[in-house]
Amino acid sequence: MSVAKFPEKDLPNQEAAALHRGVKILHDPIRNKGTAFTDAERDELKLRGLLPPRVHSMAEQELRVLGNIREKSTDLERYLYLIALQDRNENLFYRVVMNNLEEMMPIIYTPTVGKACQEFQHIYRKPRGFYVSLNDKGRIKEILQNWPHKNARIIVVTDGERILGLGDQGAQGMGIPIGKLSLYTACAGIPPTECLPVMLDVGTNNEQLLNDPLYNGIERHRARGKEYDELFDEFIQAAKEVFPGVLIQIEDFGNTNAFRLLSGYRNNTCLFDDDIQGTGAVAVAGIIASMRITGQELSDQKLLFLGAGEAGIGIADVFIAALKEEGLTDEEARKHCWFVDSRGLVCNERENLAVHKQAYAHEHEYIDNLLDAVHALKPTALLGLSGQPQTFTKDVVEAMSEYNERPIIFALSNPTSMAECTAEQAYTWSEGRAVFASGSPFDPVDYNNQTFVPGQGNNAYIFPGVGLGVIVSQSRIVTDEMFLAAAHSLANQVKDSDIERGRVYPPLSAIREVSAKIAADVCKMAYDNGFTDRKEPDDILADVNEYMYRPVYPHYV
Repeated sequence: MSVAKFPEKDLPNQEAAALHRGVKILHDPIRNKGTAFTDAERDELKLRGLLPPRVHSMAEQELRVLGNIREKSTDLERYLYLIALQDRNENLFYRVVMNNLEEMMPIIYTPTVGKACQEFQHIYRKPRGFYVSLNDKGRIKEILQNWPHKNARIIVVTDGERILGLGDQGAQGMGIPIGKLSLYTACAGIPPTECLPVMLDVGTNNEQLLNDPLYNGIERHRARGKEYDELFDEFIQAAKEVFPGVLIQIEDFGNTNAFRLLSGYRNNTCLFDDDIQGTGAVAVAGIIASMRITGQELSDQKLLFLGAGEAGIGIADVFIAALKEEGLTDEEARKHCWFVDSRGLVCNERENLAVHKQAYAHEHEYIDNLLDAVHALKPTALLGLSGQPQTFTKDVVEAMSEYNERPIIFALSNPTSMAECTAEQAYTWSEGRAVFASGSPFDPVDYNNQTFVPGQGNNAYIFPGVGLGVIVSQSRIVTDEMFLAAAHSLANQVKDSDIERGRVYPPLSAIREVSAKIAADVCKMAYDNGFTDRKEPDDILADVNEYMYRPVYPHYV
């Protein structure tokens, strides 16, 4: 019987190695250049004939990508195209995203990533990210060593329980860590090889997913209690051991776990929760910048939140820290923050309040709806974090406008379909007086011969810069003070030209500069407070910029 031969085995070792090297590079997204390999590189790497003959510049490749993206008919198709590009040529992917951030961010993250998570089992193409499930209990350290990049500096991990405003998406939530880490690279220059997206699969209570034969996760209801805690702790300890000094961001965990996990690990692990701390910082930055429009002081503000989950409590905590900086006591500062949840006003009359709400339960008669709460409390700012669309009704916006010359209205729920009101509604119902921001993007609004540019209170203004600062400084922990410093840094970077158009955040096109300055402020806090053993450089901002990744191709000859 004849045995098939593999021709490369018959080649001299050196020649076979050269052949394999070129093909491997061509299929390695970190090192692949596609049609940008030069003639000399094609000869050196044995790629001659494996590529079309013309050599294209990276700029020309970008034009081809943009043309293909813009021909797609839906954002989900654009998302899939970009993910496929990331899988084959990471440098080109980041060049396209970074050069066209305002166009690309809504595709690679909110709102499109929400749809991608919902469809994840049906659009699955190629492995990306790392899955840890209950089936891996007892050997997580062992399997983490399967990750091909040994220098991971940041992990974003989710358990998929509270994906954006969409609820429990189980293992489909992997789209969130992937998207978040793309933003870390695009917005703050964390090298892609240092980013590790993790899905902690503990089951799902989403019956539609459990009944779907294409669902990618383990087929069981969510673990709770000891079983859950043991898996999470094993993952954290294994990650710290396999990737020493790694920064861990917990993302889109349910309220049941998010607050207690943050509290339990923040003092002994380099860890933070973006939904709590990042959201808090970005919203407070918007409120600080809004003062340049309203002409008021922070201490004049009374905030009313619709939604008392992670995001709302996180914003209130950062806002209180900002007021305490201005000299208010903790008790005085807390009286500036009020909450309405699904049952009505959070107040002392309520029984069985969740622990995270109790600090904001003030003395007041119970009110069962938002409109009456606005009339009773007369807040200066209304912040929506409910995940319930169209809850800032015309009556509510008009009531806010009755009590405030320039009402602050932040509809922060994601994705866009879940926003409490649209930008057009806020400007129209307030007769052009609202200071508006949203979690997902809205187009500019023309009203009464004036164009308003709504600000996007996107966490991407905060978490990439904070993460960059922690990584560069090699800080051992992440503190609330770092997020407050980030809020001030972001607010200070809003230009007068932005304020004149009603925008309380910088344009997304400036986000790498914004992130670098935030990172420098975070680094300074780490050095000044002894959170790191790294020596403080003479020029912190220059040190940050030197670390930041830029999408350029390697040279092979």
